[in-house]
Amino acid sequence: MANGSANRPDPSSGSARRAEFESLYEHHSREVWALAYARWMDPDLALDVTQEAFLRLWKHWEAGDEAIQNPRAWLLRVARNLAEDYAKSAFRRNGTQPPELLNGVRSSQPAPAEALEREESFAQLRAELDELSPPDRDILTLRYALDYDATAIAEILGVNVTAVHMRLSRARQRLAERLSIHADFTPGDPTG
Repeated sequence: MANGSANRPDPSSGSARRAEFESLYEHHSREVWALAYARWMDPDLALDVTQEAFLRLWKHWEAGDEAIQNPRAWLLRVARNLAEDYAKSAFRRNGTQPPELLNGVRSSQPAPAEALEREESFAQLRAELDELSPPDRDILTLRYALDYDATAIAEILGVNVTAVHMRLSRARQRLAERLSIHADFTPGDPTG
């Protein structure tokens, strides 16, 4: 993607602007969603944050504000800030929750025992991740769920690569300590 087209589409061409926006959404919505999900472990909230980040990009273009040199980094930074702000927002205090009936909808087919054990291990891992601090969850999600390298993570978080390696090491250590409390948990072993 050329820098000129990524900065801000030509306002005289509405279809070019829409195409550029759709391209950005197609390429970056998953990672924006994952960043928000890592912060709150709530898929609905992550979707709200993702939509708001892209809406702000569109409004930024419409207002004719300064050019965005790296739309991906800009979107991730906005999503990160929105996820942080959510804790303080009136929406969190007064917002609606999804219907309980939609949570936990399962297939009518029973899962094999092996799949069930794996699911339980992942649930335990998610629960432990949920107990980690948000910065630990963020960095582990970026590295292992999204498979970003240290350079990409450093760009997203606005820190140097050495700091990323240090934070990853410490986050992995804290997660391992939490998981070691559970004697029946063995990472990578679906049988227990």
